[in-house]
Amino acid sequence: MSASRSETASERGSDLLAALLDGMDAALCAFDADGVVTHWNREAERILGWTAAEAVGRRGLGGWAARAGDAAEVEERLMGAAHASGRQVHEFALLRKDGGRVLVRTQSAGVRGADGAPAGVYCAFSEVHAQIDLERSIALSEALFEDASWGVMLLDVDLRPALVNTHAAHALGAGRATLLGRPLGELVVQGMEDLEAALQHVLVEGAPRAPVELWLTVRTPDGERRRCWRSGFLRLASPLAEEPVPLGVGWLFQDVTEERLAQQEADRLRFRFSQLHRAGAAAAECEDPMEAAATYLDFALAGFADHVLLDLARDGGRLVRAAATPTGAPGPVARMPGGGLPVRYGPGHPALQAVDRAGPVRASASSEAWAAERQWPPEAVHALCTVLRSRGRTLGVVTFLRCGARPAFERPDAVYAESVAVRVAVSADLAVSADAAP
Repeated sequence: MSASRSETASERGSDLLAALLDGMDAALCAFDADGVVTHWNREAERILGWTAAEAVGRRGLGGWAARAGDAAEVEERLMGAAHASGRQVHEFALLRKDGGRVLVRTQSAGVRGADGAPAGVYCAFSEVHAQIDLERSIALSEALFEDASWGVMLLDVDLRPALVNTHAAHALGAGRATLLGRPLGELVVQGMEDLEAALQHVLVEGAPRAPVELWLTVRTPDGERRRCWRSGFLRLASPLAEEPVPLGVGWLFQDVTEERLAQQEADRLRFRFSQLHRAGAAAAECEDPMEAAATYLDFALAGFADHVLLDLARDGGRLVRAAATPTGAPGPVARMPGGGLPVRYGPGHPALQAVDRAGPVRASASSEAWAAERQWPPEAVHALCTVLRSRGRTLGVVTFLRCGARPAFERPDAVYAESVAVRVAVSADLAVSADAAP
């Protein structure tokens, strides 16, 4: 009874070993101490064409799986692994059953018996081109995550970073290890909705056909930074599953912020030059110089500001409101009836500062009553005051105002406002001269 049970266990062990060998992706064969083939799996049969029944029991590979001239060298290298430590790697040209030759890369290692003496050799082998493809894939993966000059990030199905390369970690202002497993919302301050939508689309529909550009504000130790990243996405699926199983998303990105900002600035300059050109052509048809001044301001407002105020200097240096856009609703610049009313700007008002400096002054809201205190429309949040100069005299001030939906005025905006003010000043000077003529 005991012997029968032992025999059954031995048979089950042999069946399990055979199943394991046949299920391997790599070709495998084994030799005993005399060089006789003891194991030969299905992958070995696929590569060389020899079945296990044809291979097992043969001594060596000569005359069937190796040419006679190569057999001695092949067997010497293979069986040499029985007395060496570790794995031995070699490349051989073996024979297929159909007579063709195939170059294989082998990894062989010795097998020790219970007494520690060499008992044989097992050898795993694969076609060299397949091995090279695998090594190339591994090398590419390592290069992407070490030396790539663009960001590479692998995210799991929960959209948490699983692998991050050095470039991506630097772009996010954190260490590679500290980023792993953290929600992206902890790293991205603004633009997270767009990024999540892109990642979820990739998981469901697959990668987009072309790169997309995402504007994101990321939180770094040096503060928040707004960046534009040209991004490509890849859906990752397990190659081992019968049905595609999503493993996550590969995200590759490159910082193109400076390029995009330069392009935006170039587009802005072209548009503003076009507006000045159109304004000049329209103003040339105006018989009234003040109408021409209002025309310049109307064209300047497009894409630049929400409101504009024109204050001209009268006798004694007082500023008088000569023209303005309507308050509370969009509309063209309109002249004030009756020649306008004096404006009572308090000390330190940006318009008065512009007159004193003979240059532009920028300001932004510091309180809820900021606009009202300066006698500007209540929705005004940002202001740019530019002095009007002609023939060495100060003729007044032009004030451009933006609401909260627009960003604050910057230095390039002040340069453009000065270009507009030069043209408005010429028209205002003509109007003043005409009024003073007898």
